[in-house]
This record gives sequence, C-alpha cells and structure tokens, in this order.
Amino acid sequence: MPNIAILNSQTHRDLRVRARAPDQPEDRLNFVPVVVGEFPHLAAHYPILLSKDADTGAFYAGAMLGFEAGENLFIDESGNRDLYRPLNLQRVPFFTSGEHLAIDLDSPRVGAHADGQRLFDDDGQPSAYLQAVTGVFQQLVPGLERTRGFIAQLLELRLIEPVTFDMAFDDGRTIATEGLYTPDQDALRALPDATVVRLFRDGSLHLISLMIASLKQAPQLARRKNERLARVASALAAAFG
Repeated sequence: MPNIAILNSQTHRDLRVRARAPDQPEDRLNFVPVVVGEFPHLAAHYPILLSKDADTGAFYAGAMLGFEAGENLFIDESGNRDLYRPLNLQRVPFFTSGEHLAIDLDSPRVGAHADGQRLFDDDGQPSAYLQAVTGVFQQLVPGLERTRGFIAQLLELRLIEPVTFDMAFDDGRTIATEGLYTPDQDALRALPDATVVRLFRDGSLHLISLMIASLKQAPQLARRKNERLARVASALAAAFG
C-alpha cells in the first residue's frame, strides 16, 4: 500500500525523486489511463483504446503499453527523450489530495538519492522539477472531465465497439487481448451529416480519428515484444551456452 503524505517544504526539504529511474514497479503497467489532451502525442507511439473500470464498469481511455499484465514494452526507454510518456506515468510518485500535492513516501523513487531531483530549494520554494510535476497535474485534473465528456458522447452516439488483437509471438504463444474498445467506424460513417459536423466543430472527430489511427501501433507493439523475447533468449544462450 502506498504511504501518501501531503508535501510540506519543511518536512520534505531533503527528499529527492529519481524521476527517470528505469524499471520501477510503478512503471510496470500494460495499460495506463490517459486524457484526451494527450491523444496527439500518444498516437505516434501507442494504441489509444477504451477499457472498463473493474470496480465501476465505467469506460476510461488508456494507452496500451504491452499485451500482458504488468508488461510495459517501453520500460527500457526511460532515457528516450523522443518517446512521449503518458501523464499518469510522468506524475509518479505524486498524487493530488484536494488542492494539495501529495507524494508516496514508500515509492522506490523517493528518498535521499544522490542522483534524484530536489523537491525544494534552500529557501523552501518548489524546485523546477516540482513545478514541472505541478504542470502535469494542471493537465491531468481538467483533462479527466473533458475525457469523461468525450466518452459520454461516444456512448450516446453508439460509437464504441470491442476490439481484439490476436498476436502470434516468436516464443510460440498467441495472445488475444480482452476488454478493449475502439470507435466503431461503420457506425461513424452512418451518422447524419449534422452530427458529423457537430463532432468536427467540437474537436471530437479529431480525437476519434487519432484513436483509429493509433491502432496501427499494435503491430509495432508486437515487434517490440518479439525484440524483447529475442534479447532474453540471447542472454540465456550466452549464460548457459
């Protein structure tokens, strides 16, 4: 369980965070929630899909990072500055508590790491890093409401359909994804012209197009998995050969 504490410039003056530390448990997600403002950045790297909250059954938007639970196929690229990281990964190990910024004190990123980012300067003011984290939440918090509105519109127009990726991998396994959804292109084409114009005017049509275009990233994701399998096989062969 996380140990969440509201940030305090006195209590947490000496805390540091290893913001780009590779291969941390917090990064091992194969599907991470996203907001619509991220879609233009996400579509170049990840399939953007919908899934359902296990507790409420409500739809939410997410970026697919792997095919199996706990599999982030981008986790080895923490230093790749060209790769867009979803906001919900950028904000780790921080949270919001009402109007306050909070931190998970038990996160492996948090401590007195010499290579970590300072949270406060010598005068107790937020560091540039902490200001950047605040900027992430300034996108995430209002973005959640806009994303809910976008999904509600898709539901109202019956534009959501399930999608399955059946992928065969070099280790002989075939994996079929479950519980994922995408815009229904046939239903979209059947909409009245006036509705399509409305979707265009309010930006929803662009978001739908980005989701559809992002599906082409699924084969690229499979390629990443095969490359990882090859590296593991090569390492095992070197160790026992």
